[in-house]
Amino acid sequence: MPQLAPINWLFLFTLFWLTIATVAVIIWWSYKPNYMIKTPAQSPINTPPSNSWPW
Repeated sequence: MPQLAPINWLFLFTLFWLTIATVAVIIWWSYKPNYMIKTPAQSPINTPPSNSWPW
């Protein structure tokens, strides 16, 4: 394994934990529950009159 400067070891250490944290956040974000307030379905304002003719 080649010799690395200390600054490169710090960079690799930071990059490794940043990758671990990013993957953890992505996994958490994809499995988090979505809480939504359910609103009742609104009926249209102008409903057409129903046809009472039997044809």
